[in-house]
Amino acid sequence: MSNSKHHSTSLVTRTVLLTSVVAAIVVIVAGVISYPMLRSAEVTQSRATLARLADLTATAIDRGPSSPSDDQILPAALAATLQSEQVTGYVVLSSDALVPGMSTVDIRQLLNHGTISIQGDTRRGEVLIEGRVLANGGAVVLQQPLAVAGGSAQEGLLRFLLALVIGLLIAIPIGFFAANRMVRPLRAARDAAYEMQGGSREVRLALEGPSEVAEIAIALNSLSSALDISERRQREFLLSVSHELRTPLTAVKGYAEALADDVVAPEDVAKTGATVAAEAQRLDRLVSDLLDLARLGAVDFRVHPSTVDIAEVGRDAAEVWGSRCEREEVGFASEIPEQSALVITDPMRLRQIIDNLAENALRVSPAGSIVVLAMRSVAEGIEVEVRDSGPGLTEDDMSIAFEPGALYERYRGVRPVGTGLGLALVGRLAQGLGGAARVTTAPEGGACFTVFIPPLSLEVESDIP
Repeated sequence: MSNSKHHSTSLVTRTVLLTSVVAAIVVIVAGVISYPMLRSAEVTQSRATLARLADLTATAIDRGPSSPSDDQILPAALAATLQSEQVTGYVVLSSDALVPGMSTVDIRQLLNHGTISIQGDTRRGEVLIEGRVLANGGAVVLQQPLAVAGGSAQEGLLRFLLALVIGLLIAIPIGFFAANRMVRPLRAARDAAYEMQGGSREVRLALEGPSEVAEIAIALNSLSSALDISERRQREFLLSVSHELRTPLTAVKGYAEALADDVVAPEDVAKTGATVAAEAQRLDRLVSDLLDLARLGAVDFRVHPSTVDIAEVGRDAAEVWGSRCEREEVGFASEIPEQSALVITDPMRLRQIIDNLAENALRVSPAGSIVVLAMRSVAEGIEVEVRDSGPGLTEDDMSIAFEPGALYERYRGVRPVGTGLGLALVGRLAQGLGGAARVTTAPEGGACFTVFIPPLSLEVESDIP
């Protein structure tokens, strides 16, 4: 139990870590994508602002009382105004003037065209440059470091990332709570599975959580119901088998004690011995059926394939069961191929299937009814069919016909029944030989049992799974 709890906690932890990692990746990706866009937008805005300042500066100089005498320094008052924006200004009086970040060609373009808007490199780094010509000759140039122009973008990005990180920190406990809530139905399913392992069959899970988790609850509920039904049938089967074993054992024990105590008349000894032998034979048949049924699920139940003529097998079986039906005053008919029909299968298991089906049909067939044995070769293998005109089976009977003891328990005391194992053997043998068994309503009015068997391989002997 502790291991399962550890795994459940691990699932919560992994879910939270996964969502946190995804959120962190989203934050990083958002930053990587957003920063160039924000910086580009901020630089564009800063360039527009610097252009307006250049226009205002040129206008202020043109309207000033006098022109500056130095071609590289602005008037002190105007320089103080631009300083607050970290903008450096230059007055250019000739094309030979030296302005950081501008070439002679740039200065000539400014003087010739009246305006310039470029980006240049200086010792302080990259700068935005805006130039405007003056009315009295010359020009004014304003420069702003690109780092200052994009600074607000970086600051905005940092705020954006900070907000995302705060959101991530808030999301972690929320994710932990949500993950715990999500795995709660899984923990309930785990506990239910352990209860079922302990033998409880009254376990029922509430359908909650996501659809996939709810489907697990539905599956466990179905499994619990199926186990309950299966175990109940097993108990009923064991009770019926115990009853079947007790009846002949009681008879054998009673007659044996009578013979030992010499209370049986001499003329009745043979009759008593025949009764004991019949009951012992019944016990032997029941034990043999139980062993065969058990071996069908074991590795020592082997299949011995060989080339078999189903026409010959059918004729041999028809001869035996025709005689037995005659003794019971039951009609018998066979539908056996006239020509040889060869197939690779296990002849002993094939005959075992025929005998179990024929005995089951004869048992429920009253005098005057009929039993039909049909064998035919089909494209994929062979089919064995046994029909009767007995009481037949309902749709519900057909669904459980090949379960051990199911029909026996249902019809014990109502109609003639055997050990409850014959049809179960037929179903298991059919599956073991790679085929299938089914039951329908016969044209004669009773039950029609059909077994399909595909051909086996002659190369190796194999175990029935």
